[in-house]
Amino acid sequence: MPVPGVMTRLAAIDRLAPKSRPPAYSRRLTWVAGGALLWLALILAKLVSLQVIHHGVYARLARQQQELRVEIPAPRGPIFDRSGQPMAISVPMESVFVNPLRVPDMGVASELMARILSLDAGELRNRMRWAYDHQRGFLWVKRKITSTEAEELRSLHLEWMEFQTESQRHYPNGKLAAHVLGSVDHDEKGNGGIELSLDGELRGRAGSEMMLTDVKRRGIDSQLATEAHAGTTLTLTIDSRIQFAAERELAKGVEAHHARSGSIIVMNPYNGEILALANYPTFDPNEPPKPGEDPFRRYDLAVSVPFEPGSVFKIVTLSAALETTSLRPDSPINCGNGVLRLPGRVIHEAHRGYGVLPMHEVLERSSNIGAIQIGFRVGAQNMYEYVRRFGFGSPVSLRLPAESGGMFRRLSRWGTTSLASVSMGHEVSTTSIQLARACAVIANGGMLIKPKVILKEGNRPTPVEPAQRILRPETAITMRQLMEGVVISPHGTGHKTRLEGYTSGGKTGTAQIFDLKTHHYTHLYNASFMGFAPITNPALVIVVTVNGTSGTSGYGAGAAGPVFKAVATEALRVLDVPKDLPEASPEKEGAAPEATDDLSIADLGSSEPNIMEEVAASEGGAEATPEETGPKVPNFRGKTVRAVVEEASAMGLPVLLDGSGIARGQVPPPGRVLRAGERVRVQFAR
Repeated sequence: MPVPGVMTRLAAIDRLAPKSRPPAYSRRLTWVAGGALLWLALILAKLVSLQVIHHGVYARLARQQQELRVEIPAPRGPIFDRSGQPMAISVPMESVFVNPLRVPDMGVASELMARILSLDAGELRNRMRWAYDHQRGFLWVKRKITSTEAEELRSLHLEWMEFQTESQRHYPNGKLAAHVLGSVDHDEKGNGGIELSLDGELRGRAGSEMMLTDVKRRGIDSQLATEAHAGTTLTLTIDSRIQFAAERELAKGVEAHHARSGSIIVMNPYNGEILALANYPTFDPNEPPKPGEDPFRRYDLAVSVPFEPGSVFKIVTLSAALETTSLRPDSPINCGNGVLRLPGRVIHEAHRGYGVLPMHEVLERSSNIGAIQIGFRVGAQNMYEYVRRFGFGSPVSLRLPAESGGMFRRLSRWGTTSLASVSMGHEVSTTSIQLARACAVIANGGMLIKPKVILKEGNRPTPVEPAQRILRPETAITMRQLMEGVVISPHGTGHKTRLEGYTSGGKTGTAQIFDLKTHHYTHLYNASFMGFAPITNPALVIVVTVNGTSGTSGYGAGAAGPVFKAVATEALRVLDVPKDLPEASPEKEGAAPEATDDLSIADLGSSEPNIMEEVAASEGGAEATPEETGPKVPNFRGKTVRAVVEEASAMGLPVLLDGSGIARGQVPPPGRVLRAGERVRVQFAR
């Protein structure tokens, strides 16, 4: 047993001795546990931040890195002619692009791609360097490359070069109907013609797909996001066969007369469907405009460029007379032997004067003074109303861009002699499409129709707008007969346009071109012919205009008439219109000189403002100077151009020279006193 005393001492010693500290490993374990708990707390906080607080932000960033939204371009709608022949289609093409930020050696890359794609290596290298400096990760190398170029590039297996499928607009018929169709740019956005005016319908609506990519942005999987909707299919009223003939004959006519330009329209007179619309010069819509190219080639002259119509406008004058006066086709009209004196102005016939003519011969011979006398019977108010009825001064709304409505002044702005000018086709500007609409009124029995060039949009036919009656049926039938006389009468200005096997009617027109720089009429003409066939039930209306002709051969009958005849013959054959005349023997050569007298002289002392300048109200006309105070006109016949100019200059006589060679005729005649404001017109021929 232990000794009690000893136990007591041991207990005392135990109380006095200091307690020992825990081992070192125990302290380290405590710190590790604390750190782990803190680390777990931070991870938990980060997870909460990633998965709860900022979940949307990081999910979006992840999608941006892993997914790529690729646009699916919508195929542009094709365009067909009325028979279903393609006129404009889109074909798939590949375009190549690079990521300049990933190109290892720009010098080698540019040399390699430039050799295959026929590009300038230095220029390509500079473009890539610029994109790299600006941190651009996308650069088009070349768009719409050939399949051979694409295959050769793919064989290189370059990770930083990629391809994208695009479409390219193709016009399989080249220049055919170029001004109607128009063209598109690199992005297939319309920039002319139907391609521009109906660009929204043709472009459709693009779709998109989501593509899952790897770290090198290579596609792994894809999913359609929105479906692409193809553009609307358009069917035009154009008949490619008639369009081809129209373009061919128009080019011949313009080139043969060394003219500046021309236009032609072939139209159904009952429903307004345009079977052909052509201009010259023209262009190939498959080719982009070249640097320095004359933009005039791409102007739709038939729709966009107005001009003074001249004598073709006389159909409006005579129609108004038949409706508002007692004049009938056989009514006598005093043509004043070729001279008509107005306040401040003297009007002459182009080559010879007429005495009294029946009204039908006024149109057949295209007498300016006769038309003016008829216009005086109609009166300014009625003339203004009928010009407006025929649609002049307002656009036809053909759904082609840059359409002009022409110019026709309000009645309150007419001058002293404006009625005379309008009666023979001056002081009014119009377009070829407006003339075609006016001619259709005569051909269809007196109805003003709306021309159209779109037959169907998709499977939906274009609605036909109701026609408006503007002439009595009997007036239209009478005018058909009068216009037939222009063609069949031996002294008719259009007798050379007579068709083989078909009756036809028409009207020639030749108007001097006004120079806006010099403010005078020139010796260049707008030569026109409008007509229809057959007479009893016209199947088509044709309007031809050749701009910038000269000399008597450049009048409407000589320059525009042959184009009408050739196109009408071909179009009637294409439309399979039955002939209503027996085959006739060939026409004898050698027409009478008056058969070409359709020139509307506008520059003989006129004090009226010109419509092409769009001037405001005209000034009042001053009384003409008495004849006794002027110089006598010498006899210029048989002299050369130089001799006439020298003699006229020596006498101080203003002259207008027409043609070349030897002087064959003149107005006024020799010996007559030249009144103030008059000019001597001298006609030359070889």
